[in-house]
Amino acid sequence: MSRGIPLRKSLLVRLMVTSVLIAMCSVAATAWLAVQTTTRAIQEEQGQALADDTEILRQLSGYAATHTDWSGVEATVRALSARTRRRIALTTPDRVLIADSARHGTSLPPQAAATVDPLRTDTYSEPGAQLSGIDPRAVGPYRLTANERARVRKLALVRQACYRRGGYEATVETAPSGRSVLTGAEGSVSDAYVATECADGRLNTPMPTEEKAIAAVTSLVGTCLKREGSRLPLAVAFTVKGVELSYLPVRKAENARPTAEEQKGGDCIAQARRRQLDPYVAPAAELFLGTGGGTLPRFDMSPANKAKVVAVTGLVLALTVAVTAVVATRLVRPLRALTHAAQQPPDRHVRVPVTTRDETGILAEAFNALTERRERLEAQRRAMVSDVAHELRTPLTNIRGWLEVTRDGTVAPDAGLLASLHEEALILQRVIDDLQDLAAADAGTLRLHREPVRAAELLAQVAAAHKVAADTVGIRLVTRVDGDPWLDADPVRMRQALGNLVSNAIRHTPADGTITIAARREEASTVFKVADTGSGIAPEDLRHVFDRFWRAEKSRSRRTGGSGLGLPIVRQLTTAHGGTVTVTSEVGTGSVFTLRLPATPAPTDV
Repeated sequence: MSRGIPLRKSLLVRLMVTSVLIAMCSVAATAWLAVQTTTRAIQEEQGQALADDTEILRQLSGYAATHTDWSGVEATVRALSARTRRRIALTTPDRVLIADSARHGTSLPPQAAATVDPLRTDTYSEPGAQLSGIDPRAVGPYRLTANERARVRKLALVRQACYRRGGYEATVETAPSGRSVLTGAEGSVSDAYVATECADGRLNTPMPTEEKAIAAVTSLVGTCLKREGSRLPLAVAFTVKGVELSYLPVRKAENARPTAEEQKGGDCIAQARRRQLDPYVAPAAELFLGTGGGTLPRFDMSPANKAKVVAVTGLVLALTVAVTAVVATRLVRPLRALTHAAQQPPDRHVRVPVTTRDETGILAEAFNALTERRERLEAQRRAMVSDVAHELRTPLTNIRGWLEVTRDGTVAPDAGLLASLHEEALILQRVIDDLQDLAAADAGTLRLHREPVRAAELLAQVAAAHKVAADTVGIRLVTRVDGDPWLDADPVRMRQALGNLVSNAIRHTPADGTITIAARREEASTVFKVADTGSGIAPEDLRHVFDRFWRAEKSRSRRTGGSGLGLPIVRQLTTAHGGTVTVTSEVGTGSVFTLRLPATPAPTDV
């Protein structure tokens, strides 16, 4: 190559850089996706583990609220462990083991997950939450007897039927104490929102067991308040959810902070409730949770893992560079061959070998075809220069010779000599005019003065112009028009194109022959045909008829065979009008030249 390509612009380098960037982006995207997926999986497992932990605490708190000790909790612990696949261990506050789902001797986790104390933590009211307060399942002395349960159940069913008659649907449910309660779509049903005849006051009246427990807790609170020296009034209210004790007087400010005395009153109520329920619940215990027989997955980016990631990334990049180098080399090699061939001198017309059938192979084929066309055009250019020189040399030689002998006095400048010189000058003028027309058409500067042209008038003018020449050699000239076709064209140039075809037909048609000029409308085109009964054109010569200075009969001179520019001018003029010209011929029968040009509607003022 004559000039070196900068390294940054080399196709090979750009392909390698592109592949490396793609590989790096792919590795980064894969790593990001792996991290995101792993993180999401860990979060989901942690979320599931948290939900399982909450359910374990809720179940064990319920067990403690309904049992006086932990003696039978082993079965519950193992069932929860089997369902959640977690290790569950219960110990006393001083780490004495109560129950464990793991094998004997397995060490406990370093820290307790939670404290199971139904007198201080409520895990029942809101599933999944741990509220401060007493678990509603710790009912203790408020638990109804079987007879009381039956009575309350019967009262609940009666009220449910009353509600139904009033168009209100309620469901009978059983509270932890055994009391039947009515619940609607929005929770417990209050007497204030139902018909008066249903609110008889019997369903929400305390049973003897409940009255006894209320009296006991009221006494405990009163003793505590007396001991603290508090004079706060104590209000006791019974609801379907249990006993409610209050001590605060009615305040004007809704969010006013309690005084020190009121805080002592609240502490007395809480202490009394816990003291009353304490004999009925299991002692507080520490809950330890583990992972069962396995370990929780975790994303470990240790130095060893980092080294693996770096090694894999390096391997991917190395493979990418190697594969890219091989592929790019195969791509660049034919391109370099094309560049080398294109840089050769124009007269060598170098071809490149086609070794593949991909885009590069197609490019090589196109380059070779372009080289062939260039070689053919170069040959045509040389031939044209030779033909032009020959066409101009002969008349100029004749004119020069006659002028020289006239100057020397050998020949007298009579009328015959002047007519001969004039004829030679006309031949020169015709060749020059034809060359000028072709040059203007090639340069795109051929000016057309378009106007609506009737095909019949155009044919009549062409026939009239060539009738004398045809009659002189005994050829019959016929015109034929189907319908009334029109076209938008330059009438002078169209007469020139059709006239060249008729002149060419007259030269190649013997005496008693016929030349037919026809026109008709075909869809959106106006078609002209010039047919003769002449000698015809050989099939191998048909592709050359529109070449410049080409003659079907090489022996014909410019006087009998024309300049060889008539048919090329016909093609250029037809193309300038947006049309096409074709030829069909049969040796010994004749030829047909067809011009197909865009048609136009007839003017309205015609």
